[in-house]
Amino acid sequence: MAPHPVPRTFTGGMWTFGRIIDRYATDGYGPVVPTLDTIELAAESGELVGLDLNYPFDGGVTVEDVGKSLTAHGLSAVCVTPVIYDRGFRSGSFTAPDPATRARALDLAHESVDVARRLGADYVKFWPGQDGYDYPFQVDYATLRRHAVEGIRDVARAFPDVTFAIEYKLKEPRNRLFWSTAAATLLAIEQMGVDNVGLVVDFGHSLFAKENPAEVLTLAHSMGRLVDIELDDNYREWDDDLTAGALHLVETLEFLHVVREIGWDKPLKLDLFPYREHPGDAVRESVATLRALEAKAAALPLDALRAAQAAHDAMAVQRIVRTALLG
Repeated sequence: MAPHPVPRTFTGGMWTFGRIIDRYATDGYGPVVPTLDTIELAAESGELVGLDLNYPFDGGVTVEDVGKSLTAHGLSAVCVTPVIYDRGFRSGSFTAPDPATRARALDLAHESVDVARRLGADYVKFWPGQDGYDYPFQVDYATLRRHAVEGIRDVARAFPDVTFAIEYKLKEPRNRLFWSTAAATLLAIEQMGVDNVGLVVDFGHSLFAKENPAEVLTLAHSMGRLVDIELDDNYREWDDDLTAGALHLVETLEFLHVVREIGWDKPLKLDLFPYREHPGDAVRESVATLRALEAKAAALPLDALRAAQAAHDAMAVQRIVRTALLG
């Protein structure tokens, strides 16, 4: 396998550079940051080559404005993510009980395809964070599944030349999301019967779902459904979106090892929410950590590692990993 280009390039979400709020600091941890300013701040980090863009943009900001700003700052559009998770979709987007709301989600998805095409984005990403439920008996699960699967399937069928991806997450803002785990999401994608829908594997979402992120990566790749990879970290109890490698160094090392093993040569995306930190610092720290860990992954003694794995020899693997990380 040919090694990936060094240094690895990275992309990020525009939300990292925007105004971040929570349910206590409802006035935000900083001022409102307009769309075009987030692009400028992303470029100033000095480490990103592209952005995941939330759509619609701020009032008055056109697709042409965004395209010109990206070009001026040397950034590309990685994907366009329609905002189907805000107050307007509080009871669901593709799974909303109101047919008019479901139709609105479809319309926004169609608009996002047009925006993605005009910006030259690689794919359209769905994060259906309101598609789920909060209480037992609240929904009919069969109906919820049908609406979730058919909604995205219909968009994918309408644009067979466009790549779509679903970013799964266990919960938040709903207590139970339909698109909750890698396995559940991949199963639902298979039920769509389309070839142009895949998975975004977010390292933190996988931790949060009590999965093994490296194992999930191999699963999505083996099914031909891996569209993008996002990195961050958390305490496994919430989607904290801390800097990459801040907590789970061994798991991040294994994840990056699998990234190499599957031959992934695209940029890695950062999904960070620096509530109290400077966003540029959070990006730079994440990139520095990931590059250091990628160097460790590249130096792993593969013959010895594979022999230990073939024998399921946990202590031999531990020695290899310890030596890689600690010398």
